[in-house]
Amino acid sequence: MLPYGSVSLPVTLTDSEREASDPVSDPRIGPPRPQRLSGPAARARPTPVSTDARLLAIATEHLTRLGPKRVTVVAVAAEAGMTHANVYRYFPSKDALLDAVAGRWLRDLETELAGIADAPDPADDKIERFISALASAQSEMLSREPNLFAVHLDATVASRPIARRHRVRLRALVERVVEEGIGTGVFAARDRERAIAVIFDASYRFTHPVAIQHDADVPRDLLDARLSAVIQSIQRALRTGTF
Repeated sequence: MLPYGSVSLPVTLTDSEREASDPVSDPRIGPPRPQRLSGPAARARPTPVSTDARLLAIATEHLTRLGPKRVTVVAVAAEAGMTHANVYRYFPSKDALLDAVAGRWLRDLETELAGIADAPDPADDKIERFISALASAQSEMLSREPNLFAVHLDATVASRPIARRHRVRLRALVERVVEEGIGTGVFAARDRERAIAVIFDASYRFTHPVAIQHDADVPRDLLDARLSAVIQSIQRALRTGTF
């Protein structure tokens, strides 16, 4: 088919041309075999979208448009062309479906934070970048995608699996930076567990979704100034070991 706006003209083949283009016309050849693509043609063939990916895409659109309370498994199933019982084969509940939507965002955030933890910067600089990125990402999520943030918040408060896994991953990344700081002498702290606790406890107001929701109406510049002061206090405590 030609692009929209082009004019296509009918093409008439002669009998000899038709026979030459039709392998069935030669009885010695037999029925045509399916054409196998290779090389660039094979790579260009679109990859089928998995059922769970289709369901997540539909659920994401419904969540953005309707909010978590109005999303229903029945409506998602109907748009996907299946029964709601079939959806439960992939996601055992509505919460599991919405948590999977939020989980994709959390994995992207975790990837960004892992990049900070693995960077060549000194450990105290990494702590600053890590906390700032974690706080900023969630604040922007609340501002730009409030319905997605609501799922993240609810999963955290209810301590559902998606939230527990996220906490474990965050702690592992912070632990990695703390161990590096202790190993390189940047941090005077020798108690790793207390150092990790100081980081999370002191930054709670800026990194925990409950506190972020609570401060939703506080001016951004004021929050940024407070966060900067808290990060400096965390860095000072880690460098001196006074906590």
